[in-house]
Amino acid sequence: METAVTFPLALIPPPTPLASLPCKDCQVLVREVRDLRWRAGYWESRFREAKKRELELEQKVKELEAQIRSLEQRFTGRKSETQPGQLASGTKQTDKTGKSKRRRGQQPGNRGPQRRDHAHLPMVTEDLDLPKDQRVCTCCGKPFAAMDKTDDGDILEIEVRAHRRRYRRKRYRPTCTCGVHPPVVSPPPPPKLIPKGHLGISIWVYVLVQKFVCFQPLHRVLRDLATHGLNLSSGTIIDGLRKLLPLFRPLYQALIDRHLACDRWHADDTRWPVFERTPDKANYYWTLSVYGSSQVIVFILDPSRCHDVPENYFGDARGILNVDRASNFKAMRQVKEGHILLAFCWAHVRRDFLMILVGWQTPLESWALGWLERIAELYDRNDARLVVRHDPAAFADADRVLRQQVDAIAQQRDDQLQQPDLHPACRKALTSMVNHWPGLTRFVEHPEVPMDNNASERCHRGPVVGRKNFYGSGAVWSGRLASMLFSLFQTLALWGLCPRRWLTDYLTACAQAGGQPPPNWLTFLPWRMSKEQYHAWADPTAPPANPS
Repeated sequence: METAVTFPLALIPPPTPLASLPCKDCQVLVREVRDLRWRAGYWESRFREAKKRELELEQKVKELEAQIRSLEQRFTGRKSETQPGQLASGTKQTDKTGKSKRRRGQQPGNRGPQRRDHAHLPMVTEDLDLPKDQRVCTCCGKPFAAMDKTDDGDILEIEVRAHRRRYRRKRYRPTCTCGVHPPVVSPPPPPKLIPKGHLGISIWVYVLVQKFVCFQPLHRVLRDLATHGLNLSSGTIIDGLRKLLPLFRPLYQALIDRHLACDRWHADDTRWPVFERTPDKANYYWTLSVYGSSQVIVFILDPSRCHDVPENYFGDARGILNVDRASNFKAMRQVKEGHILLAFCWAHVRRDFLMILVGWQTPLESWALGWLERIAELYDRNDARLVVRHDPAAFADADRVLRQQVDAIAQQRDDQLQQPDLHPACRKALTSMVNHWPGLTRFVEHPEVPMDNNASERCHRGPVVGRKNFYGSGAVWSGRLASMLFSLFQTLALWGLCPRRWLTDYLTACAQAGGQPPPNWLTFLPWRMSKEQYHAWADPTAPPANPS
């Protein structure tokens, strides 16, 4: 393409007045020259505008291609951000020595996993013996002599059996004539969880555990029961679940009160559909928020996702809240007043650079990998500090090393932001880091605060699986029940308790109370139960837990 030649204004002679020209032909020529000069300048400016627009479109195309690669990685690529493997850019992760990182699975030289102990299971003894014709010598016919010792072995089995529980109440007739007793005296019937219901406690325990612990849809649970010969109507189960809702309300409120009494929390929210029309809701998209601590996990279901939800929940509480960079947490009244300090998530910051690495690939690969290494080193230094947390001298040394890494990251960030030719995607990521820097460095002064909000995201894993399996809730009361039971079961898991054992005893106590919460419902809370209750409800497959 030919480049237009331009001259400095000082070298261009001023226009000659037409009246001073000697003839009309000269005046015509001058007019034509002026017109051509005007046209040349006009088309030259149009060319510059087209060239500028072309550069802008090229940049836009590159940005859209980067977004496409990021979306492809998000929907069809690897979901894990920690395991080594093949990156979306086609380059294999390597360590500083240039060697490939370790493969998945058991590593050579490492100690193997411990064999699992099943001694807590009841034992059913089965004696095996040789047939009578095989207990003699095949040559002479003399019999074998039995030995005292046996060759023993164990096989794990499970038996699920549906049955009818037929109770027979004995009837007595008074033989006296006092008249203080009715004509027929019999013991009361067994307590029922739902008055006039015909389903036992074990069925309700099975349904609740399968749906809210294993996150199975109700029709699949009923289909599994049908394979055991128990054919139940979905309407019967749904109506029963609605009647069970009041049994868990006092426990749920106690979890909320215990959670607000803490001063360190983590929070996150996700979409939860509720397929019931409400006057103030135009669609079915509700929000399931999780608020966790070291002792309690609470789920809140709300129609909106605005700042009013966490603002109304926390009330007058004070402390530090681990969150992602969602704007609803930043807009909370408690945050603006300084009563709650936000600690932002370094995992989300790391995700920014991962998306740059995936989306822009070769042009920004080394730049993104450099920042990923800095963040990884920051994690390592904070972990090293937490290991020696109870040793003041060692902690002071590790804390100094950590602060040096934090200052180095801030200096590197500011230096790169001063570069005029910094890529827009890089500038966007670094600018976000600047805007959230006070919350990102909250863990430096408060070692008990984690660097990321992964705990909340782990709490959401189960409900998200349930959302994919049974598409949220069909009614508002069903969503309330789901949030209550998600809270109860995840809190029990936090304390190392078995949900099936705990739920069986709690529903039995409710049945004995006439289908109402029992008078001693406080003793079913993990921090109020006795040692005997804790050992009776402890999960034998989980490590011992003692939340502080």
